[in-house]
Amino acid sequence: MKGKRRLEQRLPDTGPRRNEQIRIREVLLIDHDGRRLGIVPTLDAKHRAAELGLDLVEVAPQARPPVCKIMDYGRYKYEQSKKASATKAEQQDIKTIRFRPKTDEHDLEIKLKTAAKFLGRGDKVRLVVRMRGRENAYPERWLERLNAVMERVDLPGKFAGKPSIQGRMITALLEPSQPAPSQRAPAKPELSDGENAPSE
Repeated sequence: MKGKRRLEQRLPDTGPRRNEQIRIREVLLIDHDGRRLGIVPTLDAKHRAAELGLDLVEVAPQARPPVCKIMDYGRYKYEQSKKASATKAEQQDIKTIRFRPKTDEHDLEIKLKTAAKFLGRGDKVRLVVRMRGRENAYPERWLERLNAVMERVDLPGKFAGKPSIQGRMITALLEPSQPAPSQRAPAKPELSDGENAPSE
């Protein structure tokens, strides 16, 4: 247990330097309201943060002098974690269907059925045409094919904008035309003949 405790104590702190970890003589200080206070002695900056019950955090260590901000570091870490989680969740909701310019009709049909399943589940779908070799010389040809696919395939979704050429890929984003089943409002019960709706 003692060895484990020593190992845990030696693990580096990957966050920005803050409070007593900031040892440079002067910093460019930004207060908790975002106002730039100019270059001040680091000791004075630490005292200002302590008087407010906040932290002095180094936000731009490469600057000369480093830029430090007075903030609630615990709250800052929590908000950053929430943003990262939201971004990750949003990325997970986009499914990618890849195919080549010369993908045969049968395989293309299978891939589009998979796209339809994702859309019906409430996920977004990105269609990607990946070009190789000489195929890169004719991107407009494959763009036309993707447009033709979009026009003839009946998918439970709508296209968010037009397909675009991005380097060696042509992409198009599909959004569900209806919310996911878990997000839909519950259906109202139908009344049989002779039943009256309850009075409010």
